Amino acid sequence: MLYRNVMPHLAGPSGHDHAHCIADALTRADALCAERGARLTSLRRRVLELVWSSHQPRGAYAILDDLTQRDGKPAAPLTVYRALEFLVEQGLVHRIESLNAYIGCAEPGAMHAGQFLVCEACGNAVELDDPRVDDAIRTAASERGFQVRRPTVEVRGTCPDCQKPDLQEKSP
Repeated sequence: MLYRNVMPHLAGPSGHDHAHCIADALTRADALCAERGARLTSLRRRVLELVWSSHQPRGAYAILDDLTQRDGKPAAPLTVYRALEFLVEQGLVHRIESLNAYIGCAEPGAMHAGQFLVCEACGNAVELDDPRVDDAIRTAASERGFQVRRPTVEVRGTCPDCQKPDLQEKSP
C-alpha cells in the first residue's frame, strides 16, 4: 500500500516543507500538461496553487475568495469551476465528494482511483493508493453487473496528531 504524501504527519517525517509541495506540484503540472498537449493557463495554474496551499481539501468558493483577494478583482465562479474541472480531468487534483472540495494529487502522472483518509478534527486528508481496495471494488461491482466509472473511497476518522491530546488526557 502506498501513502501519498498529502498529509505529512501520516506520510512522512515532521519538519514538512509545504512550499516544496506547492512548487513540486506546479512543476509536475507544467510538465504533464506540456507532455499531453493540455493548456495550463495562468488561471488554471493559480487555481492549482490555491488547491495545494493547504493539505486540507479546499472548496471552490474558498478558492474563489482567495483568487479575488490575490488578484484584487472579483473572479467569476464559473471560471473557477472550469479550472477545477480541467485540473480533475488532467489528474492534477481529486474531488473529495463528501466535502465538495478538492485536494492536490500527489501522483498526477499515474492514473489511479481516489482513496482518502479525512481527519474530522483538523480537516487534513491523505491520499492512499492501495490496489487491493480498487480490486475489491471492481470485483464486487463486476459480480453485480455494475460498471465502475469513478471509484472514490473516503474514510473519515482522526489522524495520529489529532489523537495525541486524547491519549495524553487519558493517561494517569
